[in-house]
Amino acid sequence: MRIIKFERYGAPEVLQYQEVGAQLPADNEVLIRVKAIGLNRAESMWRQGAYVEPVNLPARLGYESAGIVTCVGAGVTHVKPGDAVSTIPSFSLNDYGMYGEEVLAPAHAVVKHLPTLSFEQAVSIWNPYITPYGALIATGLLKANDTVLINAASSSVGVGSIQMVNMMGAVSVALTRTGEKRQQLLDAGAQYVIATEEQDLVAEVMKITDGKGAQIILEPVGGANFPKLISALQVGGTVFVYGGLSTDVTPLPILEVIARKPIIRGYNLFEVTTHPDSQKKAVEFISQGLESGALKPIIEKTFTFDEMVQAHHYLEKSQHLGRIVVLVD
Repeated sequence: MRIIKFERYGAPEVLQYQEVGAQLPADNEVLIRVKAIGLNRAESMWRQGAYVEPVNLPARLGYESAGIVTCVGAGVTHVKPGDAVSTIPSFSLNDYGMYGEEVLAPAHAVVKHLPTLSFEQAVSIWNPYITPYGALIATGLLKANDTVLINAASSSVGVGSIQMVNMMGAVSVALTRTGEKRQQLLDAGAQYVIATEEQDLVAEVMKITDGKGAQIILEPVGGANFPKLISALQVGGTVFVYGGLSTDVTPLPILEVIARKPIIRGYNLFEVTTHPDSQKKAVEFISQGLESGALKPIIEKTFTFDEMVQAHHYLEKSQHLGRIVVLVD
């Protein structure tokens, strides 16, 4: 079986395929024959040494895989060989990596997904839906009719956020750089779309909210536009910062902060996924949304396992809408 690793930081070409011998799960581990892998921008940042956690080289990578359990270690009772499962991001990439034809995963990260889901769909649900779930639902912050600004809305988390906001009876406002993806975002469920490089972001939000501003902003970008987001926020509103896709300096607009009194909160899905009770509630909530049809994973493009370098290049173009999936034969 092959896994993927890297020995130095850099472009996707640093990814290397390595043959590994037979693997056996230790206590509380699960061995999975992988069928599909879901790509996350966090893995691109990890490969470049630009993630929130230091990387121990040589390194593995990959948070989300789906496949068939082939073996379980002592203490594992919730899954068994032959089960179709997927993995939830709830571990350090210094400890485990899901890029492989057969991988070991910590038992707490392995769940049986809905049997109606394909393997491609199963790797397109956890990060895209748990991320907004933790910010909006687990906190109890989102209320019906609230307006939520969703930056980088065409990402898999962005699309998942649109669907979850709509599911809760709130108002989803997709933010995208240009109007190129406007219709795609509307088709994906966004109630409003604002092209931030072509429209006046603050003016458009004030039109939508009758001058009140948005209650919540989901922000994975940062950079020069951050002050505009603060200006588009309701007094006392909350900004969940869960990424730093922009390499530009992020200014803090002091006077707007004084005027709007925002809550600027650093956030990541590990707040939910690393605690058994909260992870269980998230899985149940998302599964109910999938069963009802309110949540529908959108897959933009698939690659083969041998095309992982090309898949990472495609991911980093930021031109996709929805999930990029790598299929493993």
